[in-house]
Amino acid sequence: MDNEPVTAKSLSWTYMIQGNTFARAYKDTLSDFPTWVKKENVDDGILIAKNLGPRLGIDESEFGHEVYTILHNKDAHGKKGAIVAIVKGTDPETVAKALRKMPQKDREAVGLVSMDLSDSMRSIVRMAFPNAMVVRDCFHVMKRGGEGIEELRMKYKREAVKDVNRQKAEFKKHLEQLAKQRKYYRNSRKKQGKKRCKGKRRGRKPMRLNTRFEPKRLSNGETLVEALTRCKKQLGRCYGDWSINQKKRARILFRLFPKLKEAYWLINDLRAIFRTKSNTKATAKKALEGWYKKVTKSTLREIKSVKQSIQHYEDEILNYFINRDTNASAESLNSKMKAFRSCLKGIRDIPFFFYRCITVFG
Repeated sequence: MDNEPVTAKSLSWTYMIQGNTFARAYKDTLSDFPTWVKKENVDDGILIAKNLGPRLGIDESEFGHEVYTILHNKDAHGKKGAIVAIVKGTDPETVAKALRKMPQKDREAVGLVSMDLSDSMRSIVRMAFPNAMVVRDCFHVMKRGGEGIEELRMKYKREAVKDVNRQKAEFKKHLEQLAKQRKYYRNSRKKQGKKRCKGKRRGRKPMRLNTRFEPKRLSNGETLVEALTRCKKQLGRCYGDWSINQKKRARILFRLFPKLKEAYWLINDLRAIFRTKSNTKATAKKALEGWYKKVTKSTLREIKSVKQSIQHYEDEILNYFINRDTNASAESLNSKMKAFRSCLKGIRDIPFFFYRCITVFG
Protein backbone atom coordinates (compact mmCIF):
# COMPACT_ATOMS: atom_id res chain seq x y z
CA MET A 1 0.00 0.00 0.00
CA ASP A 2 2.99 2.31 0.39
CA ASN A 3 3.88 1.93 -3.29
CA GLU A 4 0.51 1.67 -5.07
CA PRO A 5 -2.76 3.68 -4.79
CA VAL A 6 -4.84 0.72 -3.66
CA THR A 7 -7.46 0.48 -0.92
CA ALA A 8 -7.58 -1.87 2.05
CA LYS A 9 -10.82 -3.33 0.72
CA SER A 10 -9.18 -4.31 -2.58
CA LEU A 11 -6.51 -6.20 -0.62
CA SER A 12 -9.16 -7.87 1.51
CA TRP A 13 -10.71 -9.46 -1.58
CA THR A 14 -7.34 -10.83 -2.65
CA TYR A 15 -6.00 -12.04 0.70
CA MET A 16 -9.37 -12.91 2.32
CA ILE A 17 -9.01 -10.57 5.29
CA GLN A 18 -11.42 -8.16 6.95
CA GLY A 19 -11.09 -4.91 4.94
CA ASN A 20 -12.27 -2.45 7.59
CA THR A 21 -10.09 -4.00 10.30
CA PHE A 22 -7.04 -3.94 8.05
CA ALA A 23 -7.74 -0.31 7.06
CA ARG A 24 -7.83 0.77 10.72
CA ALA A 25 -4.70 -1.25 11.49
CA TYR A 26 -2.82 0.34 8.57
CA LYS A 27 -3.91 3.85 9.52
CA ASP A 28 -3.25 3.57 13.28
CA THR A 29 -0.35 1.12 13.51
CA LEU A 30 1.28 -0.13 10.31
CA SER A 31 1.78 3.25 8.62
CA ASP A 32 3.64 6.37 9.77
CA PHE A 33 0.46 8.44 9.69
CA PRO A 34 0.15 8.80 13.53
CA THR A 35 3.58 10.48 13.61
CA TRP A 36 3.20 12.42 10.34
CA VAL A 37 4.07 16.04 11.09
CA LYS A 38 1.66 17.50 8.54
CA LYS A 39 -1.36 15.65 9.92
CA GLU A 40 -2.69 18.59 11.95
CA ASN A 41 -1.96 21.44 9.51
CA VAL A 42 -2.74 20.11 6.04
CA ASP A 43 -4.51 23.39 5.21
CA ASP A 44 -1.19 25.24 5.53
CA GLY A 45 0.19 23.26 2.60
CA ILE A 46 2.20 20.07 2.10
CA LEU A 47 5.67 20.82 0.74
CA ILE A 48 8.34 18.34 -0.37
CA ALA A 49 11.29 20.55 -1.32
CA LYS A 50 13.52 17.60 -2.25
CA ASN A 51 11.23 16.85 -5.21
CA LEU A 52 11.83 20.28 -6.79
CA GLY A 53 13.33 20.03 -10.27
CA PRO A 54 14.09 22.28 -13.25
CA ARG A 55 10.81 21.35 -15.00
CA LEU A 56 7.53 21.64 -13.09
CA GLY A 57 3.82 21.58 -13.82
CA ILE A 58 1.00 23.24 -11.89
CA ASP A 59 -2.72 22.54 -11.88
CA GLU A 60 -5.74 22.55 -9.57
CA SER A 61 -8.00 19.69 -8.51
CA GLU A 62 -10.99 19.21 -6.19
CA PHE A 63 -10.90 16.87 -3.20
CA GLY A 64 -13.50 16.82 -0.44
CA HIS A 65 -15.43 19.83 -1.81
CA GLU A 66 -12.26 21.96 -1.70
CA VAL A 67 -9.97 23.00 -4.55
CA TYR A 68 -6.24 22.35 -4.09
CA THR A 69 -3.30 23.60 -6.12
CA ILE A 70 -0.93 20.76 -6.98
CA LEU A 71 2.69 21.37 -8.05
CA HIS A 72 4.54 18.41 -9.51
CA ASN A 73 7.92 17.47 -10.97
CA LYS A 74 7.54 16.60 -14.66
CA ASP A 75 10.70 14.45 -14.69
CA ALA A 76 9.13 11.99 -12.20
CA HIS A 77 6.50 11.02 -14.84
CA GLY A 78 3.71 10.63 -12.27
CA LYS A 79 5.61 8.15 -10.10
CA LYS A 80 7.59 8.39 -6.87
CA GLY A 81 8.87 11.93 -6.34
CA ALA A 82 6.20 13.55 -8.54
CA ILE A 83 4.36 15.67 -5.93
CA VAL A 84 6.22 18.83 -4.90
CA ALA A 85 3.40 20.69 -3.12
CA ILE A 86 -0.30 20.48 -2.34
CA VAL A 87 -1.81 23.77 -1.15
CA LYS A 88 -5.44 24.45 -0.33
CA GLY A 89 -7.13 27.01 -2.58
CA THR A 90 -6.08 28.84 -5.74
CA ASP A 91 -5.58 32.34 -4.34
CA PRO A 92 -2.20 33.50 -5.73
CA GLU A 93 -1.09 35.24 -2.53
CA THR A 94 -1.94 32.28 -0.28
CA VAL A 95 -0.42 29.61 -2.54
CA ALA A 96 2.71 31.64 -3.33
CA LYS A 97 3.25 32.31 0.38
CA ALA A 98 3.19 28.57 1.06
CA LEU A 99 5.54 27.80 -1.85
CA ARG A 100 8.02 30.47 -0.75
CA LYS A 101 8.70 28.39 2.36
CA MET A 102 10.87 26.18 0.15
CA PRO A 103 14.55 27.23 -0.19
CA GLN A 104 14.96 30.28 -2.42
CA LYS A 105 17.99 28.79 -4.18
CA ASP A 106 15.97 25.75 -5.26
CA ARG A 107 13.05 27.89 -6.42
CA GLU A 108 15.30 30.12 -8.50
CA ALA A 109 16.74 27.03 -10.20
CA VAL A 110 13.35 26.15 -11.70
CA GLY A 111 13.59 26.90 -15.42
CA LEU A 112 10.15 25.89 -16.76
CA VAL A 113 6.59 25.59 -15.46
CA SER A 114 3.74 24.33 -17.65
CA MET A 115 0.10 25.22 -16.94
CA ASP A 116 -3.32 25.74 -18.47
CA LEU A 117 -4.83 29.12 -19.40
CA SER A 118 -5.39 30.09 -15.76
CA ASP A 119 -4.38 33.62 -14.71
CA SER A 120 -4.14 32.63 -11.04
CA MET A 121 -1.61 29.88 -11.84
CA ARG A 122 0.46 32.43 -13.76
CA SER A 123 0.50 34.80 -10.78
CA ILE A 124 1.58 31.97 -8.45
CA VAL A 125 4.50 31.04 -10.70
CA ARG A 126 5.59 34.66 -11.10
CA MET A 127 5.77 35.13 -7.32
CA ALA A 128 7.22 31.73 -6.36
CA PHE A 129 9.53 30.93 -9.32
CA PRO A 130 10.81 34.22 -10.73
CA ASN A 131 13.26 32.69 -13.22
CA ALA A 132 10.88 30.11 -14.67
CA MET A 133 9.64 30.24 -18.26
CA VAL A 134 5.87 29.73 -18.48
CA VAL A 135 4.49 27.31 -21.09
CA ARG A 136 0.77 27.35 -21.77
CA ASP A 137 -0.50 23.86 -22.53
CA CYS A 138 -1.37 23.46 -26.23
CA PHE A 139 -4.16 21.00 -25.38
CA HIS A 140 -5.91 23.67 -23.32
CA VAL A 141 -5.49 26.10 -26.22
CA MET A 142 -7.28 23.64 -28.49
CA LYS A 143 -9.87 23.09 -25.76
CA ARG A 144 -10.53 26.84 -25.82
CA GLY A 145 -10.96 26.59 -29.60
CA GLY A 146 -13.38 23.71 -29.10
CA GLU A 147 -15.41 25.89 -26.75
CA GLY A 148 -15.90 28.37 -29.59
CA ILE A 149 -17.32 25.63 -31.85
CA GLU A 150 -19.41 24.34 -28.93
CA GLU A 151 -21.04 27.74 -28.46
CA LEU A 152 -22.06 27.75 -32.12
CA ARG A 153 -23.28 24.13 -31.99
CA MET A 154 -25.42 24.80 -28.92
CA LYS A 155 -26.88 27.90 -30.57
CA TYR A 156 -28.04 25.83 -33.56
CA LYS A 157 -29.25 23.01 -31.29
CA ARG A 158 -31.40 25.40 -29.23
CA GLU A 159 -32.92 26.74 -32.45
CA ALA A 160 -33.57 23.19 -33.68
CA VAL A 161 -35.24 22.18 -30.40
CA LYS A 162 -37.38 25.32 -30.51
CA ASP A 163 -38.41 24.52 -34.09
CA VAL A 164 -39.33 20.92 -33.17
CA ASN A 165 -41.45 22.14 -30.24
CA ARG A 166 -43.20 24.55 -32.60
CA GLN A 167 -43.90 21.71 -35.05
CA LYS A 168 -45.25 19.55 -32.21
CA ALA A 169 -47.64 22.31 -31.15
CA GLU A 170 -48.84 22.80 -34.74
CA PHE A 171 -49.29 19.04 -35.17
CA LYS A 172 -51.34 18.81 -31.98
CA LYS A 173 -53.44 21.78 -33.03
CA HIS A 174 -54.01 20.15 -36.43
CA LEU A 175 -55.21 16.90 -34.76
CA GLU A 176 -57.62 18.81 -32.54
CA GLN A 177 -59.01 20.65 -35.56
CA LEU A 178 -59.52 17.36 -37.41
CA ALA A 179 -61.38 15.97 -34.38
CA LYS A 180 -63.66 19.01 -34.34
CA GLN A 181 -64.40 18.58 -38.05
CA ARG A 182 -65.25 14.89 -37.59
CA LYS A 183 -67.51 15.70 -34.64
CA TYR A 184 -69.27 18.41 -36.61
CA TYR A 185 -69.71 16.04 -39.55
CA ARG A 186 -71.26 13.31 -37.33
CA ASN A 187 -73.63 15.76 -35.65
CA SER A 188 -74.73 17.21 -38.99
CA ARG A 189 -75.56 13.72 -40.32
CA LYS A 190 -77.62 12.97 -37.20
CA LYS A 191 -79.63 16.14 -37.68
CA GLN A 192 -80.29 15.17 -41.29
CA GLY A 193 -81.48 11.74 -40.09
CA LYS A 194 -78.87 9.87 -42.04
CA LYS A 195 -77.53 6.61 -40.75
CA ARG A 196 -73.87 5.78 -40.46
CA CYS A 197 -72.42 4.34 -43.65
CA LYS A 198 -71.59 0.67 -43.52
CA GLY A 199 -68.99 -1.18 -45.52
CA LYS A 200 -65.65 -0.02 -46.82
CA ARG A 201 -64.86 3.65 -46.21
CA ARG A 202 -63.59 5.76 -49.03
CA GLY A 203 -60.69 8.23 -48.71
CA ARG A 204 -57.68 8.11 -46.46
CA LYS A 205 -57.84 6.79 -42.92
CA PRO A 206 -58.52 9.59 -40.40
CA MET A 207 -55.73 10.46 -37.98
CA ARG A 208 -56.30 9.55 -34.36
CA LEU A 209 -55.88 12.09 -31.57
CA ASN A 210 -53.14 9.99 -29.98
CA THR A 211 -51.09 9.89 -33.21
CA ARG A 212 -47.42 10.36 -32.33
CA PHE A 213 -45.53 13.28 -33.85
CA GLU A 214 -42.55 12.18 -35.92
CA PRO A 215 -39.95 14.87 -36.67
CA LYS A 216 -38.38 15.04 -40.10
CA ARG A 217 -35.30 12.85 -40.51
CA LEU A 218 -32.12 13.64 -42.39
CA SER A 219 -30.66 11.41 -45.11
CA ASN A 220 -28.55 9.52 -42.52
CA GLY A 221 -31.65 8.56 -40.48
CA GLU A 222 -31.11 11.06 -37.66
CA THR A 223 -33.25 14.02 -36.73
CA LEU A 224 -31.60 17.44 -36.77
CA VAL A 225 -31.53 17.61 -32.96
CA GLU A 226 -29.96 14.13 -32.76
CA ALA A 227 -27.31 15.05 -35.33
CA LEU A 228 -26.41 18.28 -33.52
CA THR A 229 -26.18 16.35 -30.23
CA ARG A 230 -24.05 13.49 -31.55
CA CYS A 231 -21.56 15.70 -33.38
CA LYS A 232 -20.27 17.25 -30.14
CA LYS A 233 -17.18 15.08 -29.73
CA GLN A 234 -16.38 14.72 -33.41
CA LEU A 235 -16.19 18.51 -33.87
CA GLY A 236 -13.36 18.50 -31.33
CA ARG A 237 -11.31 16.02 -33.39
CA CYS A 238 -9.39 16.23 -36.62
CA TYR A 239 -11.27 15.39 -39.85
CA GLY A 240 -8.96 12.43 -40.52
CA ASP A 241 -10.02 10.77 -37.24
CA TRP A 242 -13.72 10.69 -38.16
CA SER A 243 -15.54 7.47 -39.01
CA ILE A 244 -17.59 7.05 -42.22
CA ASN A 245 -20.87 7.78 -40.38
CA GLN A 246 -19.38 10.86 -38.74
CA LYS A 247 -18.21 12.20 -42.10
CA LYS A 248 -21.69 11.64 -43.53
CA ARG A 249 -23.25 13.48 -40.58
CA ALA A 250 -20.77 16.34 -40.92
CA ARG A 251 -21.52 16.78 -44.64
CA ILE A 252 -25.22 17.14 -43.86
CA LEU A 253 -24.68 19.59 -40.99
CA PHE A 254 -22.10 21.64 -42.85
CA ARG A 255 -24.54 21.98 -45.78
CA LEU A 256 -27.30 23.15 -43.41
CA PHE A 257 -25.05 25.37 -41.28
CA PRO A 258 -22.22 26.94 -43.33
CA LYS A 259 -21.02 28.95 -40.32
CA LEU A 260 -20.49 25.76 -38.34
CA LYS A 261 -18.34 24.46 -41.20
CA GLU A 262 -16.35 27.71 -41.29
CA ALA A 263 -15.76 27.61 -37.52
CA TYR A 264 -14.62 23.98 -37.62
CA TRP A 265 -12.08 24.52 -40.39
CA LEU A 266 -10.71 27.66 -38.71
CA ILE A 267 -10.06 25.69 -35.52
CA ASN A 268 -8.69 22.83 -37.60
CA ASP A 269 -6.16 25.28 -39.14
CA LEU A 270 -5.14 26.26 -35.61
CA ARG A 271 -4.70 22.59 -34.71
CA ALA A 272 -2.45 22.12 -37.74
CA ILE A 273 -0.05 24.77 -36.41
CA PHE A 274 0.56 22.75 -33.23
CA ARG A 275 0.71 19.45 -35.11
CA THR A 276 3.40 20.60 -37.57
CA LYS A 277 6.60 19.11 -36.12
CA SER A 278 8.90 21.37 -38.13
CA ASN A 279 7.48 24.55 -36.57
CA THR A 280 9.79 26.61 -34.38
CA LYS A 281 8.72 29.50 -32.18
CA ALA A 282 9.41 31.99 -35.02
CA THR A 283 7.61 30.01 -37.74
CA ALA A 284 4.70 29.24 -35.42
CA LYS A 285 4.35 32.97 -34.69
CA LYS A 286 4.08 33.70 -38.43
CA ALA A 287 1.55 30.90 -38.84
CA LEU A 288 -0.52 32.32 -35.96
CA GLU A 289 -0.46 35.77 -37.54
CA GLY A 290 -1.81 34.24 -40.75
CA TRP A 291 -4.53 32.52 -38.73
CA TYR A 292 -5.42 35.83 -37.06
CA LYS A 293 -6.01 37.36 -40.51
CA LYS A 294 -8.37 34.53 -41.47
CA VAL A 295 -10.37 34.97 -38.27
CA THR A 296 -10.50 38.75 -38.75
CA LYS A 297 -12.16 38.25 -42.15
CA SER A 298 -14.73 35.94 -40.54
CA THR A 299 -17.96 37.18 -38.98
CA LEU A 300 -18.03 34.48 -36.28
CA ARG A 301 -18.11 36.14 -32.87
CA GLU A 302 -17.31 32.84 -31.09
CA ILE A 303 -14.06 32.28 -33.03
CA LYS A 304 -13.02 35.92 -32.68
CA SER A 305 -13.27 35.40 -28.90
CA VAL A 306 -10.90 32.42 -29.22
CA LYS A 307 -8.47 34.58 -31.19
CA GLN A 308 -8.47 37.24 -28.46
CA SER A 309 -7.70 34.62 -25.79
CA ILE A 310 -4.77 33.26 -27.81
CA GLN A 311 -3.42 36.75 -28.48
CA HIS A 312 -3.53 37.48 -24.74
CA TYR A 313 -1.31 34.46 -23.93
CA GLU A 314 0.53 34.35 -27.27
CA ASP A 315 4.16 34.45 -26.10
CA GLU A 316 3.61 31.84 -23.39
CA ILE A 317 1.70 29.62 -25.85
CA LEU A 318 4.54 29.89 -28.36
CA ASN A 319 7.01 28.69 -25.70
CA TYR A 320 5.56 25.25 -26.42
CA PHE A 321 7.52 25.15 -29.68
CA ILE A 322 10.88 25.43 -27.89
CA ASN A 323 10.88 21.98 -26.25
CA ARG A 324 7.30 20.79 -26.99
CA ASP A 325 6.41 20.82 -23.29
CA THR A 326 2.79 20.25 -22.31
CA ASN A 327 0.89 19.95 -19.03
CA ALA A 328 -0.10 16.35 -19.76
CA SER A 329 1.90 15.10 -16.76
CA ALA A 330 -0.20 17.27 -14.42
CA GLU A 331 -3.43 15.95 -15.93
CA SER A 332 -2.09 12.40 -15.63
CA LEU A 333 -1.19 12.85 -11.96
CA ASN A 334 -4.59 14.42 -11.25
CA SER A 335 -6.37 11.53 -12.96
CA LYS A 336 -4.41 9.00 -10.86
CA MET A 337 -5.34 10.80 -7.65
CA LYS A 338 -8.99 11.06 -8.73
CA ALA A 339 -9.03 7.37 -9.66
CA PHE A 340 -7.71 6.58 -6.18
CA ARG A 341 -10.44 8.81 -4.72
CA SER A 342 -13.12 6.98 -6.72
CA CYS A 343 -11.85 3.64 -5.37
CA LEU A 344 -12.41 5.01 -1.87
CA LYS A 345 -15.99 6.00 -2.82
CA GLY A 346 -15.26 9.53 -1.58
CA ILE A 347 -12.96 11.05 1.03
CA ARG A 348 -13.80 11.26 4.72
CA ASP A 349 -10.33 11.92 6.12
CA ILE A 350 -8.53 14.51 3.95
CA PRO A 351 -5.22 14.39 5.90
CA PHE A 352 -5.01 10.58 5.60
CA PHE A 353 -5.88 10.73 1.89
CA PHE A 354 -3.07 13.20 1.24
CA TYR A 355 -0.74 11.09 3.38
CA ARG A 356 -1.47 8.15 1.09
CA CYS A 357 -0.91 10.30 -2.00
CA ILE A 358 2.39 11.62 -0.62
CA THR A 359 3.48 8.08 0.26
CA VAL A 360 2.80 6.82 -3.26
CA PHE A 361 3.59 9.87 -5.43
CA GLY A 362 5.70 12.03 -3.09
